[in-house]
Amino acid sequence: MAVQIATCLLRRSFIGTPRQWPHEQVLALGFVILAAAIGLNIAAPASPLSWALSAAMIAIMLGAVFAAVELADVIAHRVGEPYGTLVLTLAVTVIEVALIESIVLTPNSPPALARDTVFAVIMIVCNGLVGLCIMVGSLRHYEQEFQVSGASLYLNVLGALSVLTLILPNYTSTIVGPYYSTAQLLFVSAITVVLYGTFLFIQTSRHKSYFRAEDVAAFDGRRIYPSNRAVAVSVIMLLMALTGVILLSKKFAVILELGLNRLGAPQAVAGIVIAMVVLAPESITALRAAQRNMLQKSLNLALGSSLATIGLTIPAVAVTNVVLDKQIEVGLSSRDALLLTLTLFLSVLTFASGRTNILAGLIHLVVFATFLFLVFIP
Repeated sequence: MAVQIATCLLRRSFIGTPRQWPHEQVLALGFVILAAAIGLNIAAPASPLSWALSAAMIAIMLGAVFAAVELADVIAHRVGEPYGTLVLTLAVTVIEVALIESIVLTPNSPPALARDTVFAVIMIVCNGLVGLCIMVGSLRHYEQEFQVSGASLYLNVLGALSVLTLILPNYTSTIVGPYYSTAQLLFVSAITVVLYGTFLFIQTSRHKSYFRAEDVAAFDGRRIYPSNRAVAVSVIMLLMALTGVILLSKKFAVILELGLNRLGAPQAVAGIVIAMVVLAPESITALRAAQRNMLQKSLNLALGSSLATIGLTIPAVAVTNVVLDKQIEVGLSSRDALLLTLTLFLSVLTFASGRTNILAGLIHLVVFATFLFLVFIP
């Protein structure tokens, strides 16, 4: 309840009068400058100072992540659907790519990090988030409607991208194992960009009506839109927030690696943590929309995130690794490939009728729980 009140007050301040001082962004940038100036080392041996610095950095970075999504939401209110959810999705994807790249550029980084993160995003979004949105909406509204044409396009592109990037590498012969050769990796990266770019053209130009979600009126019966000044300030503050998160990503990568090594956690947990960090604020927005009987907006946010993750993360990481001449592992294990296939199959069934109910949401949550369980007990 307290979180909802705080979020409501924060959003109202954005829509009405933008905040005069970008606290999270300034703290994030200030932390980076201070660390560089006095030579702070997050990876130093455990000490009260290093623990305090780590806790402060994580809190500041999470604040900047939430601030970035809230600011993107202000812009989304003004530009409307489907552009609004696209702004939110791209903001989250930029943060995600920054976190992945920061760990990839770390010496001795796991070669399967990008694959694990992309797969985690798909499972979290298509099973965890979609399941929760359907459950929350069904508990309050019994049934919710959405546009089948838009959901079908999402699933068409998602199915093609996920199979081409995560399953096909296991069946190529140029390089044995779950790898693509350099030429294959560049080709697959190029076609993912083409597919995602074409989808954006369909979503924002040719068939916008497939993805349009009705806006929610204010409590007094009028629609509330941010002013030009609020949007302009939000754009500037959004850029500051993204810059702060990107600069802090390297230090977060060090803390994450140290923490997982100490806990003895599986390598796949790193991808899950990154996915959960970047998807948390967007997930709150999607759940809030489902609660207000705006399932179409929830699906735009959820499925759009998974598409953007594959369409932008894989090419970015591929280019980086080609330049560094470092081979990355992209093919899923047979167990994970089966979970991905099941997820796509259930998604097609869930979004085939244009209506949802509580059982569909529960099924997706069961698959998500199975995914998490098998990470720790394979």
